[in-house]
This record gives sequence, structure tokens and C-alpha cells, in this order.
Amino acid sequence: MKKKILFIIILIFIIYILLFPSFAVKAAADGLVLWLERVLPALLPFAVVSNILIYSDYISYITNFLSPLLRLFLPVSNNGAFVVISGFLFGFPIGSKNCAELLKQKKISLSEAEILFVITNNISPVFISSFILCQQLHMPELFFLSLLILYVPALLLGECLLFRRKIKTENNKNTASRPKMSFQIIDAGIMNGFETLTRIGGYIMIFSILISMFVNLPFPELLKTIVIGFLEITNGIHFLAAANLPAELTYVLAMAYTAFGGICGIAQTSSMVKGTGLSMKKYVGFKLILTAVSTVLAFTATRFLF
Repeated sequence: MKKKILFIIILIFIIYILLFPSFAVKAAADGLVLWLERVLPALLPFAVVSNILIYSDYISYITNFLSPLLRLFLPVSNNGAFVVISGFLFGFPIGSKNCAELLKQKKISLSEAEILFVITNNISPVFISSFILCQQLHMPELFFLSLLILYVPALLLGECLLFRRKIKTENNKNTASRPKMSFQIIDAGIMNGFETLTRIGGYIMIFSILISMFVNLPFPELLKTIVIGFLEITNGIHFLAAANLPAELTYVLAMAYTAFGGICGIAQTSSMVKGTGLSMKKYVGFKLILTAVSTVLAFTATRFLF
């Protein structure tokens, strides 16, 4: 059944491109421009730096200093601390990618990775502040509130799940290795970073075409706005900002989109963790829970803000 549904979607996708080539080409171009101007400059440096730190084992200098502080509320291993820090600071999908890389190198356990790639794969603070709140919604004053709404549920979930597996996590012994740096490591980090971002660009282009298909269907504008937001967050926020909805509804929907990350984001995450044994079903399940919690928190906050 799953293969049949996927085949039907691909068939519809191809028919749309053949029947409406101008719309499809424009949507693909818009998606690639979005990737080139917004995503690539924001994520590529972090992806490259993360790769170099992991491949060279220089992450030990960071984790040895920060992991004792982080373990005050999250019982993570030293390398797990790097996943948490990079995931929350660098933003989606760097959290899941770093988690997958460290799992492949057996520097974190599978039980720890199953939790970390869920709670750290969030939209970055820079994207929330600059694109969502400043450029699109014009609500820069809600930045810190938005961070609380989006990040606190993920941290609390991680704390609960990690404490349940505290012994397994703390017993994860990482083989001590001497940090090393070479041009080969730097080259590998750069190429891996470009490979990751190219893959993300492909998904953004595909979903931009899907959104173009949906926009041209005879559905109410509010329904279009909601569906697009849960398909792909960047286009969703843009449509939401132009929808002229009440400010409180706009903010609640924006927080829901951001917490969920979009189906496009789920597809990107799946490509990041492919071959690691990490469960995407669990990821989606926890993402839905976190989305529901963040949406309720945002709705509650609007009762006092607007």
C-alpha cells in the first residue's frame, strides 16, 4: 500500500510538470533561490565546522568543558553534549546529522542517539529571530518567548527520556583518541557539508513544486496556508505572513509550523540518519507531541499578549 501511494504521488508530480511546465519551473526556481539565499549561507558553515570537529576529534575540547554544565539538567555523554549544543545553536538539520555521524563512529550509543536526534533537531535561534519574527511576522519582541515555547518542551522531554536511560548513557565509554588535523580532514568536512546542503536543496525544490500544485487547487485560502505551513516551514511562514490573519492566530500557527519543522523537514531528517538504525516513526511521534505542546503554550501566551 505504501509503495502504491508513493507511486501515485510521483505520477501526479510528473503529470503536473508536463501539463503546467511554467508553474513547475517557476516553483523549482523559487525553491532553489530560497535554498541559495537563505539556507545555504545559514547552514553550510555550521555543517562544515561540525564535520571538521567530528572527524578530527577536536570536539573533545568543547565537550570536556561544557558537558559537566550540561549534565546538570541533561544526563548526556560527552559526545552527546556536542549533539545537544550544535543542534540547538546551529539548527535543523545539523542536530540529526551530527547525531548520525557520531553514532556511525560509535562515539554515542544508539539508545542515547534515539533521544538526542529528536530533541536537538530544531529550527535555529537565528532563523527564528531573523526570518520568522523580524522579516515575516514583524514581531521581534517575541523572540525570547518563542525560544521558551519551542525549546523548553524539547529539553523537558529529553530530560525525562534520558533520566529513564541514565545508566545506559553514562556507561557509554568512548575510546580516547588523539585529536588530529589535516587538509584531508578539512576537505572531507567541506565535501560532506556540500553534500548535505545539496540534498537539502533537492528536497526544498521538490516541496516547492508540491506547494505550487496545492496553491492552484480550489481550496479556501486559510486551508492552503495551514497545509503549506506543515508541508514546508519557510514557504509556510511566507504564506502565513501574507494571509492577513489576526495577529494571535498568525503567531500560534507560526509556532506550530516551527515546532513541527514540516514534512519536508522530516524527509530531510530521514536522509540524514539513513542507515543508522534510528527510528523515523518515533521521531515523527515525538515531533507531533512537541508540536502540540508548543501550540498550546503559544495559544496560552497570546491570551496575555494580544
